[in-house]
Amino acid sequence: MSNMHPGTSAFRNVPRTGVIYVMTQAAAHGYRGSNADWCNLGQGQPEAGELPGAPPRITHIDVAPEDNEYAPVPGLLELRQAVADLYNRTYRVGKVSQYTAKNVAISGGGRTGLTRVVAALGHINLGHFLPDYTAYEELLDIFRSFNPIPILLDGARGYAFTQEELRREVMGRGLGALLLSNPCNPTGKVIYGDELQGWVDICRELGTALIVDEFYSRYIWNGEGPVSAAAHVDDVDHDPVLIIDGLTKNWRYPGWRVSWTVGPQSLIDGIASAGSFLDGGASRPLQRAALALFSDDIVNAETATIQSVFGAKRRLLMERLTSMGITMDVEPNGSFYVWGNLSNLPPTLRDGRAFFEEALKHRVIVVPGEFFDVNPGHRRPGAASRFKNYARFSFGPEHASLEAGMARLERMIANAR
Repeated sequence: MSNMHPGTSAFRNVPRTGVIYVMTQAAAHGYRGSNADWCNLGQGQPEAGELPGAPPRITHIDVAPEDNEYAPVPGLLELRQAVADLYNRTYRVGKVSQYTAKNVAISGGGRTGLTRVVAALGHINLGHFLPDYTAYEELLDIFRSFNPIPILLDGARGYAFTQEELRREVMGRGLGALLLSNPCNPTGKVIYGDELQGWVDICRELGTALIVDEFYSRYIWNGEGPVSAAAHVDDVDHDPVLIIDGLTKNWRYPGWRVSWTVGPQSLIDGIASAGSFLDGGASRPLQRAALALFSDDIVNAETATIQSVFGAKRRLLMERLTSMGITMDVEPNGSFYVWGNLSNLPPTLRDGRAFFEEALKHRVIVVPGEFFDVNPGHRRPGAASRFKNYARFSFGPEHASLEAGMARLERMIANAR
């Protein structure tokens, strides 16, 4: 009989990465979600309570007898149609080609939606940008049917990427798909207007799928919002554009874990098929309850509140971080994050990991910049992160928590000088 522990060699080691690692370390220092003495400027979660001018929060849901059954893997037909109608009203007024329920798949959260999309990809080269969302790292590593190709953006240029560069990258590397967050998590960079139109046009021309994570599409700070690639699609069933969004950020219901993917019917069918073996479908009662959130009155009021409340918190965070000596390569025009460059701080705090660990001692949570140096499969072993002197700060929490967090970081930095 073998002395080996059961499963020792059967399972791969799945590391805690990104925000999951950060929250695990915070918990080891005493953080609990209900502990008001901590300032959570790390986790990507908007404050989910009542806000002035916002629709009343849903505090209970009714469950019909049929809602105790499985939901269809692509999602409830009524919710799929409600999502399609919202995109048509918001982004496609006057366009001949309109989204229908067949262009929408419902998933149990953003990561589940992204996992379905990635699982449905063929044997292609998939381009992804640096820096970008931390969860992409394991997501792009777990499925080995495609090759993830990193595209490094330059902070000195404000993380700009021209249409000429896009065309050259797609053709030169033979990219079958591109994955990006827009607005970008963590930098807050937004692609919109003619620039976003150009991206869609190039991907249509070259037959490259454009997969856009739009979870912050209503957190737009330059007057151009909301922003979506859906506004620039010609034919909803032909243009290779996939959009992923959900209730998490734009409706401020992160705990519901209801998301959707919008795109050509043929691709949505493949994504739904992937869901049949990956997750089996989203919660039926929560999908039913979500229908109440898609009226124009609800959407517009929530968006207006986001602009007012989160806009004020953005100004607060930018001003206080700047006064501490934390700079920004680009002003965040989207999302609820500030991508802070720590290079001007005292030497002991210039490294994002060191800054994070010291901040925990002051009961403040941030995310080290190295986690956004997405490195699937760790194909650059031992290489220093290009973002080691950065940290991501969230202005998702309540105003009072931001104020307290800034005061603690100010003291931390002053004591290190």
